[in-house]
Amino acid sequence: MRIGILQCGQSPAQLKDELGDYPDMFLRLLDGRGFEFDIYHVEEMQFPQDIHDADGWLLTGSRHGAYEGHAFIPPLEEFIRRAYAASVPMVGICFGHQIIAQALGGKVVKHPGGWAVGAQDYDFGGQPVRLNAWHQDQVVTIPREAEVAGRNEFCEHAALVYGDRAFTVQAHPEFDDAFIQGLMETRARGVVPQDVLDRAAARMGEAKGSAGIADRIETFFKQARPKAEGAA
Repeated sequence: MRIGILQCGQSPAQLKDELGDYPDMFLRLLDGRGFEFDIYHVEEMQFPQDIHDADGWLLTGSRHGAYEGHAFIPPLEEFIRRAYAASVPMVGICFGHQIIAQALGGKVVKHPGGWAVGAQDYDFGGQPVRLNAWHQDQVVTIPREAEVAGRNEFCEHAALVYGDRAFTVQAHPEFDDAFIQGLMETRARGVVPQDVLDRAAARMGEAKGSAGIADRIETFFKQARPKAEGAA
């Protein structure tokens, strides 16, 4: 099964050589699950020619806000709407979670409650899942077709499922603790409050449920069946 990675942002330059860029992290997360990957750096306006160029699409995180006026956002939203209408399955992570929701009628804002950084505990339908997070923006209004699949007290819409068409997660199953530590050292200064960073540092080393989310992503892609464009 061929998955197209729509790269919506990039790892800090100081971290790329050692820890990789965002697509590298997803290749590691989903290694050995029977997928082949193509990468499109949509942040740099490198888009697929057609929504059917892959069997499914994976949208990465980004330091950008979905509501910001970047050139790649309108065509990305249009791509999402076309893929959704044709039932080409999509997975969105962090920014990907947000931009899919926004493109389909939801609302994304800079959350007044502040930041989630590092290990966070979520409820996925009664199953506890601990994942690394790095976000201030949140989906505050979900699209009509979406159902909440994961939440916690801080992030009510931490995971969404849109039937067999999209599965999205606010947290970062692809981020390990080393990468979170790197973000804290390269992107947090003067941006993330110190008490949030202190809490994240205190939880470094806790076991994460990333493999379980990878299982969910694999199952979602393999059970979804893309239809011809324009099909109901």
